[in-house]
Amino acid sequence: MESEDKRYLYDDDTAAPDLSNKQLNHLAWRSLLLQASFNYERMQAAGWVYSLIPGLRHIHKNKKDLSKSMKDHMEFFNTHPFLVTFIMGIILAMEQKKEDREAIRGIKVATMGPLGGIGDALFFLTLLPITAGIGASLAIEGNVLGPIIFLVMFNVVHFGVRFGLMKYGYKTGVKAIAKLKEGTRHVSRAASIVGLSVVGGLIATYVSFDIGYKWVSGEAELNVQTDILDMIMPALLPLAYTLLMYWLLKKGRSPIMLIGLTVVVGLLGAYFKIL
Repeated sequence: MESEDKRYLYDDDTAAPDLSNKQLNHLAWRSLLLQASFNYERMQAAGWVYSLIPGLRHIHKNKKDLSKSMKDHMEFFNTHPFLVTFIMGIILAMEQKKEDREAIRGIKVATMGPLGGIGDALFFLTLLPITAGIGASLAIEGNVLGPIIFLVMFNVVHFGVRFGLMKYGYKTGVKAIAKLKEGTRHVSRAASIVGLSVVGGLIATYVSFDIGYKWVSGEAELNVQTDILDMIMPALLPLAYTLLMYWLLKKGRSPIMLIGLTVVVGLLGAYFKIL
């Protein structure tokens, strides 16, 4: 059996030629379909790979290297669709220089979470209300150009950011890799730590698993969740359940089965008034 270390080696470790501006623009256009195959198993992974394929084929002429790269990128991925090109640029620069695959994965995981939050704040909570407000105010006054002005203003910023970040991320990635060539292992470790920190924060924020049972004896009342579990460690149950799901995944269980198991646990918990 192939060892785990060999998975991160290349059959052809020669650095690939640079991607042209035309190729980068083509990749930016493909990124518009990032969420075309969105699903709850891998989120945007299929769209992410679709966006990268022309660049990966340019970089990896060896079919085994191309296969390894595509397989790695089919892992869970989720970020803001307008800012994804920045990550694409950095990752393609690392792929081009044939950096360690663990480092590539670490950088991808470390950047996708923060950019997801930043993108929502910039575009959906700031740009969208401003441009929609201007367009709506014109439309209310009877100006038929209101909707058109809204679409133009919003998409000028949207496409400017999408194409600009594609080139900026790629050029930044190339320069950063050249400077940090000696410290790739440390960069990989740091990126992995940041990625795990993001995942830990997401568990505490988005995984809701509380015991609603109260033990009553005479006038004494004991809330299992707040008086026992939270005193041991806040968000203990969400962490334990997430680790259980991770363990089952490592055992080869299907994500669809785990989703079904979570639904059953929720229904049983609600029926017996435990959760």
